[in-house]
Amino acid sequence: MSKHGALRDRVEFAVTWPLLKTLENLPLPLARLEARVLGRLLRHAAPGLARVARRNLTLAFPELDEARRKAILRGAYRSLGRSLLLFARFPRLSRDNIDRWIRYQGFEHFARARDAGRGVLFLTAHLGNWELSALAHGLYGHPLHIVVRPLDNPYLDELVAGYRTHAGNRVIEKTDSPRRILEALNLNHAVGLLIDQNASPDAGVFVDFFGVKACASTGLTKIALRTGAAVVPGFALWDDQERRYVLRFWPPIEMTQTGDEDADIIANTQRLHAGLERIIREYPEQWLWMHRRWKTRPPGEASIYD
Repeated sequence: MSKHGALRDRVEFAVTWPLLKTLENLPLPLARLEARVLGRLLRHAAPGLARVARRNLTLAFPELDEARRKAILRGAYRSLGRSLLLFARFPRLSRDNIDRWIRYQGFEHFARARDAGRGVLFLTAHLGNWELSALAHGLYGHPLHIVVRPLDNPYLDELVAGYRTHAGNRVIEKTDSPRRILEALNLNHAVGLLIDQNASPDAGVFVDFFGVKACASTGLTKIALRTGAAVVPGFALWDDQERRYVLRFWPPIEMTQTGDEDADIIANTQRLHAGLERIIREYPEQWLWMHRRWKTRPPGEASIYD
């Protein structure tokens, strides 16, 4: 259902569709140039997002000087431009040409988790090219379920859903996610969940993330503890030397149980975010710093973004 009115929805679609088709059909050197320009334009056209990103970088990396934080932010916008370019070209990607854009590293971690027979929970985030990671895994013969929040614009939501399911992947909307995730895991399927977004207090717990309290969703933790499904970190990360992405899987993150359900949820959610933080620190230019990750504060704490 539209949240902004049909006219605005149609205008947004009328702008987005030609942009995607241009990036898809231009010769690749020109498409790459356009994507870089779009990344720079976004930085200047949405100063509020840039302010949020600078605040986040100051919180996460107080030890870095301003020049280094600015360099990370420039890299984040370049990463966003690359991601947009590849997303636009999804209709052109197939099993025959996907290795031009991305290759595996650590596939054995996924294979062992799948062979255990309890399903696989992919721990992922807005790091690298999260849309490409799912598409590539599907094109390589391992389609998965992707948990998403529907877009506010129904026309764009339908468009994006078509791109996301291009390789045989299936979309699970967050409003229907617990039941459908359990069904998928019971069939020993893989399910991808983004865990780096701000959560409301009723849906999350506070964990340490870059040394700052962040409210983190407990959904993945609860499902992993209930089902015994392996939690495998997986990200499509850009490699400058290869000039393509690497779909990198890490060993499963161990989920521990002590018998105290509430304490187990907090401890394991913290463990997941500690693992995510280590990977972001390794690739800081590829995380989406523009998100108000630390928006929800513990009781009594002032807003970080005021």
